[in-house]
Amino acid sequence: MAAEILILGLLFLFVLNTPIAISIGVASILGILILGDVSLMVAIQRMFGGADSFYLLAVPLFMFVGVIMGAGGMSQRIIAFANSLVGWLPGGLAAVSVVSAMFFAGISGSAAADAAAVGAILIPAMKKSGYSSDFAAAVQAAGGSIGVIIPPSIPMIIFGFLTGASIGQLFAAGILPGLLIGVSLVAVATFISWKKGYAATNKFSIQETWKTLKDSVLALIVPLIILGGILFGIFTATESAAVAVVYALVVGMFVYRKIKLKDLVPLFRDGAITASIVMFIIATASIFSWVAAVEDIPAQLAGSLLGLTDNPVVLLLLINLVLLIAGTFVETTASLILLVPMITAMLPSLGIDIIQLGVIVVTNLAIGMLTPPMGICLIVSCSLSGDSITAISKRILPFLVVLIIDLIIITFYSPLTMYLARIVAG
Repeated sequence: MAAEILILGLLFLFVLNTPIAISIGVASILGILILGDVSLMVAIQRMFGGADSFYLLAVPLFMFVGVIMGAGGMSQRIIAFANSLVGWLPGGLAAVSVVSAMFFAGISGSAAADAAAVGAILIPAMKKSGYSSDFAAAVQAAGGSIGVIIPPSIPMIIFGFLTGASIGQLFAAGILPGLLIGVSLVAVATFISWKKGYAATNKFSIQETWKTLKDSVLALIVPLIILGGILFGIFTATESAAVAVVYALVVGMFVYRKIKLKDLVPLFRDGAITASIVMFIIATASIFSWVAAVEDIPAQLAGSLLGLTDNPVVLLLLINLVLLIAGTFVETTASLILLVPMITAMLPSLGIDIIQLGVIVVTNLAIGMLTPPMGICLIVSCSLSGDSITAISKRILPFLVVLIIDLIIITFYSPLTMYLARIVAG
């Protein structure tokens, strides 16, 4: 009975457009009340226990790195370097938007942060250069989704926390799929720009590329600190995030001199507010996970899917379908905490490594960030361009098609994810 109340209560609150964290928390408490013999103190204990994790401390730290990079003048330098690399393509600014998002993906671990940081600069620039507003927003939304695939990745950290999978291996496994998706999106953006007659922003120049690389090298060291530290076993994900925060502050305050002492309090406040949203969802979802485990919901749902077929290919396709639908309607962190236990229960029947499964899950949810009504990258781009979600949703379709093709490749071609992960594993 508690299982039905839990799921129906959650769906009902979603339909009422109740905030995600509140929806999960209220549904979970209803589930506890239905159990009858469990104290409500369990809810408090689970919330505290769910958020009290050294691994999860990396989430606010990575978000804070992105905030500092924007305030410290590093964002503009990275975008200038991206422009020197691909600005010569037809519709150069569209390609620059995607490549810049790829660089930022190696910094913040958040798709929304990437879309906002790059879009705030490039969407107005594209509109000023004659690009249609809805196309500019669609390109930025698509590029922003790479933020959770190329490491560091907050959803990968949460997946590792939930399953015990190595976060270092998950990060390594996301590199090649992230590059595949980035190149695919650049190709789509360039083709559409060519068809529409959007011009390049510059001619390719080795001298200009070298100049912008020198200007941006201190900013580009941030992803090297994060990835290098984790992949070579120097830091944990949390430690690398803390080192990146200190490095970004030092560069922003003493090298680029864009951050003053008086700016620190607003920066810390903005970083705390942004991170608290994710951490509140994690805390309330921990109650949900506990009630679901007591009621054996993950195993029941997994058994339902396994009852349909025992073919691993069909199972993987069904899992992709479930994740794509969930990503469309449910926030990413909530989707992970609600669905990962069910999916990992089927792991022996899927015939794949848990690291590859993690990349498949995160890629699905990244695609969900582009689809209404819960697509966070879509929402951020709409707010920056001033267009309606309906208008941008039409423009996003070619990018979605390519992303789904990439997802199929990631799902069924294991070397793409496992090659670097196995190197990291030794």
